[in-house]
Amino acid sequence: MNILVIGSGGREHALAWKIAQSPLADTVWSAPGSAAMDRIGPCFDVKADDVDGLEKLCLQIEPDLVVVGPEAPLVAGLADRLRARGFDVFGCSGAAAQLEASKSFAKEMMAKFDVPTARYGRFTDAAEAKAFLDEFDAPWVLKADGLAAGKGVVIAEDRAEAEREIDAMLSGKFGEASASLVIEEFMEGEEASVFVLTDGKNMITLPPAQDHKRVGEGDTGPNTGGMGAYAPAPVMTDALMRRVETEIARPMIDGMADEDSPYRGVLYIGLMITAEGPKVVEFNCRFGDPECQVLMAQMEADIVPALLASATGGMTEREYASLLPAEADPAPTVTVVMAAEGYPDAYAKGSVIRGLEAAEAYEGVTIFHAGTDLNDAGETIAAGGRVLNVTATGASLREAVDRAYAAIDLINWPEGYCRRDIAWRALD
Repeated sequence: MNILVIGSGGREHALAWKIAQSPLADTVWSAPGSAAMDRIGPCFDVKADDVDGLEKLCLQIEPDLVVVGPEAPLVAGLADRLRARGFDVFGCSGAAAQLEASKSFAKEMMAKFDVPTARYGRFTDAAEAKAFLDEFDAPWVLKADGLAAGKGVVIAEDRAEAEREIDAMLSGKFGEASASLVIEEFMEGEEASVFVLTDGKNMITLPPAQDHKRVGEGDTGPNTGGMGAYAPAPVMTDALMRRVETEIARPMIDGMADEDSPYRGVLYIGLMITAEGPKVVEFNCRFGDPECQVLMAQMEADIVPALLASATGGMTEREYASLLPAEADPAPTVTVVMAAEGYPDAYAKGSVIRGLEAAEAYEGVTIFHAGTDLNDAGETIAAGGRVLNVTATGASLREAVDRAYAAIDLINWPEGYCRRDIAWRALD
């Protein structure tokens, strides 16, 4: 099979890396890809949000399977366009992608299908939004209704901060994404991420992971796209996983099918484990980043049959058995994000990163490139905010974490930084 991966970040690098290990994969193409992904297979200079360009590319190269990494092309209807042309696509329709594209749409669907989540309100008027704050005690969770690259969430600890953020969001802090605003009741508990592969009817639940959204150690500071992740997440017991499947995943998949928007692809379920049980924080229409890097490094089995089954239908327990070892838990795996100094605010590009070969040679370590490029001298340089995903697997979570940070210490990049406490909740 010739397989095309859409995207250029660490998530897509991990997907291409894993897909290339499959005996079913002859060639793994990427669009637009990256310098790191080009070492796996040829890259095509077509942006991930260029739906017209990607359609033309597929008509030219005729991939046997298209795997869409980021949310933007899915929201724009890329999967619909390619399926109409006869291509098999791992990724949901534009209608189903509204679960991520619109926080209020997701909330409406959860209410309709009786899926547990926080109480909320949606607003376009600042005065009405401020009045709604009286419904809950502080803190308040304020979310841009639309896509904001994982950064459109603010937890306001007091009334003054909440009102400032309401004004800022509705005045364009996150552009069109915050033209409308969702205010939620704050949920107490521990967060976790669960990923479900589905063909619109059947589903496979992957091992749970835990992301670290805040920029600072101890989960402090502003939200980011993710500063690290690990799996499996011990907070997610077998009993909780069964509840997620029966109370959240199954009602959503069945409900979307009943709405004539069958969900095919990966459904990311962001959870809060509360005293009442698991509740949904958010849905995303793609693999989490950096959780995907952890899951791909952790998974021993071939992922391509499951991706193809999701794209074409007929997903069964057979694929579930192939993805999860029958007699052993998945190996503990962690990824630590190295980011450019200043991220998630303003940061500089172009600084040289050295020591990557020594770091990747460390036992159990794989480095996925989230935002790198090559300069004229052929050196690896920073080309984004989140730049590297240093990923390690071990016999224990402690060993995986120690390996990841040992590899990071071999990387010579003065302009970069990372959190030094990834997986702290599980290790504590």
